Amino acid sequence: MNRRTLLRTLAGVTGATAILGRDAQNEELHPAGMGIKAIAFDGFVIFDPRSVEKRMVELLPDKGLELAKLWRTRQFEYSWLRTAGDRYVDFWQVIDDALQYSAKRLNVSLSNMQHDALMDSYRNLQPWPDVADGLAQLRRRGIKMAFLSNFTSAMLDANLKTAGLSEFFEFHMTTDRVRAYKPSPRAYEMGTEVLGLQKSTIAFAAFAPWDAVGAKWFGFPTVWVNRGAVQAEHLDAQPDAIAKDLSGLIEFIGERSRPM
Repeated sequence: MNRRTLLRTLAGVTGATAILGRDAQNEELHPAGMGIKAIAFDGFVIFDPRSVEKRMVELLPDKGLELAKLWRTRQFEYSWLRTAGDRYVDFWQVIDDALQYSAKRLNVSLSNMQHDALMDSYRNLQPWPDVADGLAQLRRRGIKMAFLSNFTSAMLDANLKTAGLSEFFEFHMTTDRVRAYKPSPRAYEMGTEVLGLQKSTIAFAAFAPWDAVGAKWFGFPTVWVNRGAVQAEHLDAQPDAIAKDLSGLIEFIGERSRPM
């Protein structure tokens, strides 16, 4: 073997070793079958927003249903507008602004008592019937659970306390941390930063179809818990799975945790 052939051979071996080294590193960082280590929940996957509508109808029998629907829609329009315009306020302020707009739009005069009772309904949401058992199953599997929500920490704490579910959630990743509402990538990025995990190991559990799209755009393995059987968004991303309740989420976690 002449000198030139020897150098080419050594260069090939060195290159192959470098590639194998990179592959070995990648295997350490992304081992096959590593599975889901944590779940980031939207708040409404856990808490039933229909209790707000029920309270509205109790207080305002004539226009309660119409007001409730407009109020809910306006909340998210305001959150998106504030993120786009870089004029953040917390979600408690957003729902207050949306309530006052909606009441004026429908010519509904709210007393101070009615206003406060409606606002307070967002701190006393009832959990969905399957939640306590579903969270217990996930905890037995060793899955970390946290909120990644537009709600403030105070709103999440109040609802968890009322529902008796505080023990299940390690973190509240509220959009107040980054001052941007979902579906901004800055909001979803809290998952990797706070949990200290790769996005491929964090499942996002979405309630709204647009939230499922936003999480998928970011790169989370995403389960859309479509409790209301609503229409999916017609956009260039779809969730990895669609479930009607937490049983479908638990099944997805189990499938992702099996060895490849």
